[in-house]
Amino acid sequence: MLSSIEILILATIQGVFEFLPVSSAAHFVLVSNYYEFTNQSLLIDICLHLGSLIAIIFYFRNDLFNFIKNRSFLIKILIGTIPIIPVGYILYQTGLIEQLRSLEVIGWMSLIFGIFLYVGDRSKITKKINTSFTDRSAIYIGLFQILALIPGVSRSGITIASGRLLGFSRFDSAKISFFLAIPALAAASFLGIYNIYKVGSDELNFLAIIAVIFSSIFSYITIAFFLKFIQKFSLNIFIIYRLILSLFILGIVYL
Repeated sequence: MLSSIEILILATIQGVFEFLPVSSAAHFVLVSNYYEFTNQSLLIDICLHLGSLIAIIFYFRNDLFNFIKNRSFLIKILIGTIPIIPVGYILYQTGLIEQLRSLEVIGWMSLIFGIFLYVGDRSKITKKINTSFTDRSAIYIGLFQILALIPGVSRSGITIASGRLLGFSRFDSAKISFFLAIPALAAASFLGIYNIYKVGSDELNFLAIIAVIFSSIFSYITIAFFLKFIQKFSLNIFIIYRLILSLFILGIVYL
């Protein structure tokens, strides 16, 4: 069983890297290999995702309330989520997703999509979320989000980059990315709960509650920080970080 310190480390990784365009999966694999977290249960994994889900719902609670009154944007977010659900289900149920969780795959994906993020971030701003986020835009970004199932790609990174390619600002692209995270995180959590119910092997415990709490705290702080950061600065620091991380990982693999 994982210790409280190990839960804190995992919650920090989930909360910080889920919403930054640098791939939480890459950091989970690296840290898990270093600390040999071999006993991370499915329940803990679900609780980490639930923590992030709670944080993003609470942060955007006013926006979400407005969506209830004006459902058009909510429908677009749901449309953008549709592509990833069947693909993600197939990958998880067949075990293919675990086969992709290698350092080699993560290293190359971090490099390739770090470059993709650089290209996307150089796009001119031609659209606004309030007037130009259409069903077609949602599907376009949703199709790119499928690639985030590959460890190392980064869900926030690929959706922000695709939003920038469409002409949305960094801030608007990030908001779209975070709104898309809500059904994605919910789907991942429900799938995990279903698997727990199917095998009946995990029970709620104190460490699971700690995982939810700390994941929520770190997720909320990261969301607030990132949205303020990108209103003043480019994504260069994250692009550079991805390139350094990818070279480090590939160095481990090939040297």
